[in-house]
Amino acid sequence: MATILIVEDEIPINELLKRNLQSVGHTCICVFDGRAAIHELEQREVDLVLLDIMLPELDGYEVFRQIRGTPTIFLTAKSSLPDKVKGLTLGADDYLAKPFEMLELLARVDAVLRRTKKECRRFELDGVTIDFESRQVFLDGSPVECTPKEFALLEVLVNNRNIALSRDKLLELAWGFDYVGDTRTVDVHIQKLRKKLDMESRIKTVYKMGYRLEV
Repeated sequence: MATILIVEDEIPINELLKRNLQSVGHTCICVFDGRAAIHELEQREVDLVLLDIMLPELDGYEVFRQIRGTPTIFLTAKSSLPDKVKGLTLGADDYLAKPFEMLELLARVDAVLRRTKKECRRFELDGVTIDFESRQVFLDGSPVECTPKEFALLEVLVNNRNIALSRDKLLELAWGFDYVGDTRTVDVHIQKLRKKLDMESRIKTVYKMGYRLEV
């Protein structure tokens, strides 16, 4: 997993980001102004920076100019098209306007880490090994055959581990926005994954909602 510097002056948002990123396995460093961000980056190496723009001391644009080379996602209330164009033109890896859905942020973090080759594309838990690059799954070293949808669902659960996901959200993320069908499809695939990977105790049912992979 990755070490992520969160540069956000609003304490509740900073804490929310930290809690969700840590829940999927990342290590977080939290600062609340631009100068503190520069100081942290001089002291240690991080894999990704989540950077607000309207910050005390130094604004996010100036921080970004000084940390150029470190993968960065602007995370800001400045949501106009010129602001987005400016942020991306400066060289940021992504730009996400507030308010945002946490699942979207986690997906964008994963995408940037994949591009910058900082993200480990293997996941291991209780004898289950998933190689996301080769799309292979193993249980105690033996290959397990998963259908494309089973693998897609498994990848969504792993990327959002410890987070409760509704059946509708799982359909959206694993099947696609244009999927038209019964949410019981999710239940059927979950049951198959539990059985194939011996993960009955890990893939939890969230009452009247959906499922959560607990790690």
